Amino acid sequence: MSYYDVIYKNATIVNHDGVGQADIAISDSKIANLGDLSNDSANEIIDCKGLHILPGVIDTQVHFREPGLTHKEDLRSGSLAAVMGGVTGVFEMPNTNPLTITKETFEDKISRASNNMHCDFAFFIGGTHDNVEQLPMLEKMLGCAGVKVFMGSSTGSLLVADDAGVKAILNAISRLAAFHSEDEYRLEDRKHLRVENDPSSHPIWRDEEVALNSTKRLVRLARETGKRIHILHISTKQEIEYLSQHKDVASVEVTPHHLTLDDKAYQTHGTLVQMNPPVRDSSHQSGIWEGVKNGVADILGSDHAPHTLEEKQNPYPKSPSGMTGVQTFVPIMLDHVNAGRLSLERFVDMTSHGPNRLFGLVCKGRLATGFDADLTIIDLKREETISNEKQFSRTGWTPYDGKKVTGWPVGTIIRGKKVMWQGELVTPSIGQPIRFS
Repeated sequence: MSYYDVIYKNATIVNHDGVGQADIAISDSKIANLGDLSNDSANEIIDCKGLHILPGVIDTQVHFREPGLTHKEDLRSGSLAAVMGGVTGVFEMPNTNPLTITKETFEDKISRASNNMHCDFAFFIGGTHDNVEQLPMLEKMLGCAGVKVFMGSSTGSLLVADDAGVKAILNAISRLAAFHSEDEYRLEDRKHLRVENDPSSHPIWRDEEVALNSTKRLVRLARETGKRIHILHISTKQEIEYLSQHKDVASVEVTPHHLTLDDKAYQTHGTLVQMNPPVRDSSHQSGIWEGVKNGVADILGSDHAPHTLEEKQNPYPKSPSGMTGVQTFVPIMLDHVNAGRLSLERFVDMTSHGPNRLFGLVCKGRLATGFDADLTIIDLKREETISNEKQFSRTGWTPYDGKKVTGWPVGTIIRGKKVMWQGELVTPSIGQPIRFS
């Protein structure tokens, strides 16, 4: 008989080797044992009959706005939304103020986040024309998820629109670089197609070619430099089809909003669903689902990009692009699982095993002895209605307000600590940097 800190009993666990009944024992923040532990004991035994335990869900694309834009969100409020939604770890983006593009700005973020964020975290370092020579050092800093490059939809030094600039970054780095893939030159040429006060013109301005042109350029540059690339928030069926021929150099992220919303949402939600790249018509949504089914899509990221309701209600195109998503990430996708659009195993692959595999996470992304005890515990049959009132993001709104879903996170366990349980914050502020191999 063995003795542990905690045993989660009688759950259905979903892991790299499938779905099955097992108990999980935790000691010293690590998974200590898996299997039938009915003869063992612990300081605390938690009965999870009727629940599923997944490896902790990792959201590999969020914007938490700190420093500089904290009226929209900060590291603490964004990470609170994450854990309340069953997310145990996040990768946060560099388009803050100041930009996260130097050793000093990166270390400042790590300092702000440590023991302050509610979940574990990593930060992308922004790749620019000016910091290329420092990138080999910057990408290896503790808590760095890799290099993020904006080929479109950015301003100032964070925009790298030209092939030479992207090529220089790829040549300099050794880790995976993540890209916002929209062609800035075509965006500039088509600005006149934006219709005042009509957000449904957003996908006309930022059309399929804006995305596909940029993605084709990226694949060519990856081949020329012998590097792998990671393309964020794919929004077109053409890119899915094209990237199916280039999986040897490109990994692919898709988002819940591109899988859930289509262009009809502009009629009901207006600028609230304005995103870059845009929500498009249902044929693109079908094409992205095809990418999930056939394995072209590797991982899911929420692209949580909050703005205040007041900012979002500016008339288009003065309205900013971006919506909340980290808290609704798990419920929205579990609703798709229940609707038969993807299996629970595929969801786990895209939110834990996939990030582990692509980014080289140390001891996260699997339920395995010796790994961090990061668990997302779900009630697959629980029916809930998503509402603005229950959002923990500082902005307090969601495009899914009023949406009924089946499948709900009931527990967020991070390094063995019960952080969220049945909708209540139990253990605040334990966030630590995620490590990479």
